[in-house]
Amino acid sequence: MKGDLKALLEGKLLPIELASLCKSYDIIGDIAVIRIPETLSSHNNIIAEALMQQHKHVKSVWRQASPVSGVFRLRDLEWIAGEKQTTTLYKEHGCLFKVDIKECYFSPRLAYERMRIANAVRNKEVIVNMFAGVGAYSIIIARHSTAAKIYSIDLNPVAVEHLRENILLNKMINRVIPMEGEASSIIHQKLQNIADRVLMPLPEKAYEYIESALSAINQQSGWIHYYDFEHARKHEDPIDKVKAKVSHTLQRRKIKFELAHNRVVRQTGPNWYQIAVDIHVTK
Repeated sequence: MKGDLKALLEGKLLPIELASLCKSYDIIGDIAVIRIPETLSSHNNIIAEALMQQHKHVKSVWRQASPVSGVFRLRDLEWIAGEKQTTTLYKEHGCLFKVDIKECYFSPRLAYERMRIANAVRNKEVIVNMFAGVGAYSIIIARHSTAAKIYSIDLNPVAVEHLRENILLNKMINRVIPMEGEASSIIHQKLQNIADRVLMPLPEKAYEYIESALSAINQQSGWIHYYDFEHARKHEDPIDKVKAKVSHTLQRRKIKFELAHNRVVRQTGPNWYQIAVDIHVTK
């Protein structure tokens, strides 16, 4: 869930102060995560109180103090108000997720994308999720499709621990299979040529793992759900830039493919976009 922080603070901050705020914020369970520039740090309590008054169930407010970064895709968080907790229960599409916002990557802004993929899954498919995190994509797919197995890989041991708990919470034992480790190594050792569908929800590094995704697809054909970040100036199309990059790699491999669906998932910064491309591959 996201909201308009500027609208909540009209009349509480000066117009020039409101102009420096990012208007969006995330609510994950009973925790709110907001971005406040250093120049407004003296107003942290005012901002947090306005948010908690608007959302009565919010018990803890944290400031995002850095971008998402590092191999585990984490961000620095600064406690502002309420309970000093980072673990919460989050509900989405009829599923329940235990999340530690400090130790695991999680974004509620991908809710539409998770259900979009779940609706595309066909009966008895085998799926490999290369970057599963706490299991949001995997468990929502399991809940809303008849997929047979969803192998769910992540390098972060804390995320995999939460993934295991979320499998139990949602009664998905033996359908969602947790696997801790580096995705390409696990695919090479255990998951070659088994998947009808591969998920790559790690836009920072997905391009580096295309070869591994291809090796997971079964011997006939399958789908790769590919995500990337792309910069585009005023007269450039970020989708076209991602499609060209992916096409070059697949053509070099002499693989038959179709870029069946593509969309801008969200804008992540000035002239930066998160792009989703669904690739149908025939080996």
